[in-house]
Amino acid sequence: MFLATIPSPERGVWYLGPIPIRAYALCIIVGIIIAIWWGERRWQERGGTKGTVVDIAVFAVPFGIVGGRLYHVITDWWRYFGPGKNPVQALYIWDGGLGIWGAIALGAVGAWIGCRRKGIPLPAMADAIAPGIVAAQAIGRLGNYFNQELYGAHTSLPWGLEIYQRFDPNNPTIPLQGPDGVAFGSIPLPDSPVQPTFLYELLWDFAVAAFVVWMDRRFKLGHGRAFALYVAGYTLGRFWIELLRSDDATHVFGLRVNVLTAAVVFVGALVYLSVARKRGPREDPELLSTEKPEPQKVD
Repeated sequence: MFLATIPSPERGVWYLGPIPIRAYALCIIVGIIIAIWWGERRWQERGGTKGTVVDIAVFAVPFGIVGGRLYHVITDWWRYFGPGKNPVQALYIWDGGLGIWGAIALGAVGAWIGCRRKGIPLPAMADAIAPGIVAAQAIGRLGNYFNQELYGAHTSLPWGLEIYQRFDPNNPTIPLQGPDGVAFGSIPLPDSPVQPTFLYELLWDFAVAAFVVWMDRRFKLGHGRAFALYVAGYTLGRFWIELLRSDDATHVFGLRVNVLTAAVVFVGALVYLSVARKRGPREDPELLSTEKPEPQKVD
């Protein structure tokens, strides 16, 4: 007998006339906006020029979205390619499926391009936007909640997540599990309730954001150390949360691929933290300004 359970939304898509309003996409957009807004505030507090983070985001966000989707498609290729599959669905980013590892990797390439054009150090920019990125990840997990995806195994815990059978909105007799389906009658699936891994990661990500901010204020982190701290904190949580998940995933050496990725990236973040300590105090604020003084003419 459950003391309580978390109900799932009956749908993840609403329609404004013919226009689909997707919860997953909205969560991603809100997360990006918050990450940019927070990054701008932190950048200016560090001595940077107003508007710089927005300019960098013009490069980083598109690169990050492409990278996130590429990682998902590469690691879960069997969802889109093979007998009975539709490869075109690999482009359906609105149905969910963004790998944070690819998003950060390719997003960093976009940020590097933007920073090069602005003449500012990439590690300093990474430090400024680190808490905002992990907060955006937390908000993005709400999109997984609306899509009824990325959950764990059956549980008897009082905060178990109810997962409902969804149907074709135009024909309630046809099962359609996923963001486009509607849970008519709230019929639980056999494994329901399940571990709400989306909620675990959401809470963990917000805790990591708060921890990075606290450490940054206390130790004046610079040269990419705040970003590395975010990466280490996130991957530590992702490692154990990933072990709780029961959805289909690619396995390597008997483990989910994201478990191995989290472990490798965690070690890399620790190594970077150790190396970056030797680079001294936080960057000089003058290095962060894009408003460089005009060279004086010598007669």
